[in-house]
Amino acid sequence: MKKPGEIATKSGQYEIRGPRGGKTGEERTVVKGEPLPPTPKSGQKYVLADPTKNKSGKG
Repeated sequence: MKKPGEIATKSGQYEIRGPRGGKTGEERTVVKGEPLPPTPKSGQKYVLADPTKNKSGKG
């Protein structure tokens, strides 16, 4: 899991997870090399749910 502000290692849809890893149902689209945005609540983290399927997102 990645924290808000960490750099995305792959482009795609990042799912927000709760402090204990539970799913929130919310996702954010993030481009490789960009920082992950702030989460709605403190303690939440990101998990890559759906990586981009084009060459620009690989790497």
